[in-house]
Amino acid sequence: MSATHTVINQVPLLVDHDVADDPALLEGLRREGAGWAEPGLRELGRLAGTARAQEWARLANENEPVLRTHDRYGHRVDEVEYHPAYHELMTVAVANGLHAAPWRDPRPGAHVARAARFHTWSQVEGGHGCPISMTYAAVPALRHAPDLAARFEPLLAATAYDPVLAVPDTKPGLTAGMSMTEKQGGSDVRANATRALPQPDGSYLLTGHKWFTSAPMCDVFLVLAQAPGGLSCFLLPRVLPDGTRNRMHLQRLKDKLGNRANASSEVEYDEALAWPVGEEGHGVRTIIQMVNMTRLDCVIGGAAGMRAALVQAVHHTNHRSAFGQLLADAPLMRNVLADLTVESQAATTLALRLAGATDRAFAGDEAEAAFRRLGLAVGKYWICKRTPAHVAEALECLGGNGYVEESGMPRLYREAPLNSIWEGSGNVAALDVLRAMGSVGADALLAEVDLAAGADRRLDDALARLRKDLAALSDPDAAQAGARRLVERMALVLQGSLLVRHGSQAVADAFCASRLDGDWGVAFGTLPSGVDTGAILERVQVG
Repeated sequence: MSATHTVINQVPLLVDHDVADDPALLEGLRREGAGWAEPGLRELGRLAGTARAQEWARLANENEPVLRTHDRYGHRVDEVEYHPAYHELMTVAVANGLHAAPWRDPRPGAHVARAARFHTWSQVEGGHGCPISMTYAAVPALRHAPDLAARFEPLLAATAYDPVLAVPDTKPGLTAGMSMTEKQGGSDVRANATRALPQPDGSYLLTGHKWFTSAPMCDVFLVLAQAPGGLSCFLLPRVLPDGTRNRMHLQRLKDKLGNRANASSEVEYDEALAWPVGEEGHGVRTIIQMVNMTRLDCVIGGAAGMRAALVQAVHHTNHRSAFGQLLADAPLMRNVLADLTVESQAATTLALRLAGATDRAFAGDEAEAAFRRLGLAVGKYWICKRTPAHVAEALECLGGNGYVEESGMPRLYREAPLNSIWEGSGNVAALDVLRAMGSVGADALLAEVDLAAGADRRLDDALARLRKDLAALSDPDAAQAGARRLVERMALVLQGSLLVRHGSQAVADAFCASRLDGDWGVAFGTLPSGVDTGAILERVQVG
């Protein structure tokens, strides 16, 4: 009998490589003051590239969380069961400080080091990054209540992951969630209807319904509710000090497009006990610090998704032949891969710069704080918008193989839109840029771009056009209607400046020739002639 299943021209598995071996990532790590973290980052990168870590990701997504509302006797238990692989992912993330290392060890570059690790480990599996990110973000908001911070911050910053439900003070480490969104309001949290009734001992009883609470198995949550003095922020534990369950009832888990390994739920509070964080009526002002920290992770996560998809595309085309040649040697495919590389490296470079600004802002640098305020809003909008298109093009490089679940690309594709929605969709992010310019102005961002003045004519011309756009902002309605276009220009000019100053010459030239000079098509793979695709693609070889 003839053999009909001889396997030829198939791509070997991409395993046992260093996921952190990314020039843009490593250069940013060193440049932003965290070169000391490189050995640990490379160790995490090697783990991320193993077959074992990839198997954890597969199992965590194929065996989705399951809600158990009651036990066999009818008692409410409100528990979410996860596959053990999910806990393996969480254990590595917490042990490597992705959730809180800068708060435990606030040395210079701590936020950059943590951003690089988050970027690397997120490429294994993005869903479990949600509770990791929220725990990281909860600490600065919690500091509005010094007594609560003194009690809980050491546990939030601990490097022990313990999924067992228990009194927070008795656990070796904690994770934190955030509960803001309600069905009638969405991003408009001021429309929240959950009520907070003050008690004689200073605590509050919360009653209401939250429409979207991710990672409901966290130990503590920051919750927005209407107190007598207005919308306020509260810390709500799942287990009370006496060991009883708080009256936080999980109604159902959301059936989401992606992010399948992570549970997101509807929650009902029925006189749930909570403690105030910050003053009554200042809930948005308090929790916005948490929101801004998670927005940084949206930027990092978007850049990580691009990198993960790009690496798979390059690996596939380096091993797959068609029409008598390797796909990676075909001029048109090289254009596509180079274009995807430029986008990925621009995103990673901006993410690391924003992490560096975070370090310096927490150290008291007011100029960096102003840059971070505006740059973070710009980066959140643009990088998260670019990720879905980028991942889709990378998936297409694998052809039909990329459309099959076993490739891992569909999971990346389903995950890609999440960061653009989380912590404010595109319109919310664009409007936040306008608010940021109203509070801190645009001078800090323009000063950052000006550091590259004279280095590239195309960048200089784009900056001049942007200054005219900013000077023309007068009519609020017109500014809002054109906010997306304005934010896009701000993002491209900022990325261009960073690449001209810090990136490879080939990447910077391709970026300016395409994104800033107008010689670029709508789809990826339309870089203009003369771009050094070979030099660009040298920066994305793996294995």
